[in-house]
Amino acid sequence: MSGADAGTHPTEPYPQSLGQEHPTVPLPRGADAGTPGGGVVPPRPPLPSAPIAVPPRRRRARWPWAVGIAVVVLAALLVGGEFAARAVVAQQIRSQVITALKLPADQQLDVNVGGIVLPQLVTGRLDDVRLSSKSVAIGPITSAVHVDATGVPIRGGELGSAKGTFRITADQLEKAVKSATGSTPIETVTLDGKDVKATGSVKLFGATVPLALALTPGAAGGELTFAPTSATIGALTVDQATAASSPFGAALRPLFETQKVCIADRLPAGVHLSGLRVDGDALVATFAADSAITTDPALLENGTCPAG
Repeated sequence: MSGADAGTHPTEPYPQSLGQEHPTVPLPRGADAGTPGGGVVPPRPPLPSAPIAVPPRRRRARWPWAVGIAVVVLAALLVGGEFAARAVVAQQIRSQVITALKLPADQQLDVNVGGIVLPQLVTGRLDDVRLSSKSVAIGPITSAVHVDATGVPIRGGELGSAKGTFRITADQLEKAVKSATGSTPIETVTLDGKDVKATGSVKLFGATVPLALALTPGAAGGELTFAPTSATIGALTVDQATAASSPFGAALRPLFETQKVCIADRLPAGVHLSGLRVDGDALVATFAADSAITTDPALLENGTCPAG
């Protein structure tokens, strides 16, 4: 069925020729086919160039890096200053101790200052100072010495506290005891448990008899003390109680007298012996210093031994 039969408008064919009155004019090249009349569209004037708004570049914050560098530099300066201050303080303490105690200039003496030194210099006190030497001559004894001091004043004032020890080997003790035993000849000294053992010989009723003494060490008034607890004479062993009741009591009594070795005249008057004990292969003497030893020059002078 055709379009006319279906009731629609039929499509008429385009006329092939309209004659001279209506010639078909071709569109000019370059014409805008969408422009009425087929005219040439003039070129559009260029749009004014407006500046494009570009967001500003976000600058990276640099201050954390600067602060970090400053902290590192400051830390380096503090560490360097701490090491320098520690060395200077240790050297000054060593020099003052050697001078005060009249020790040899080349005396081996190690000084260790505890904690961070710089803040302690600001407060004017050193919290913890440790002094140690492997060999110091104290009277007839040469021993290792160790001292712990707290509250050490830098610009004057009293000392907080100072306690220490010195160790006496058996051979050093033997030398000291031999020089102080007087009428009781001692040939050897050994350390046995908590006691000191001294051996020698004694004349009893005109005969020379081997002697062995068990001595308990102690300290009092600037003296090292050795109190006999038992004596073995030949094959006979007696203590102080049995010696008194023995028929030989008068002869044995001198053997039980406390032997003393005075070192007060080799120590500053402000240093006080507080104890003496056996520790392994050595005797350990403990002592403490008077707090005024840093303010009273008299306490730095050597003490005195009891008369007689």
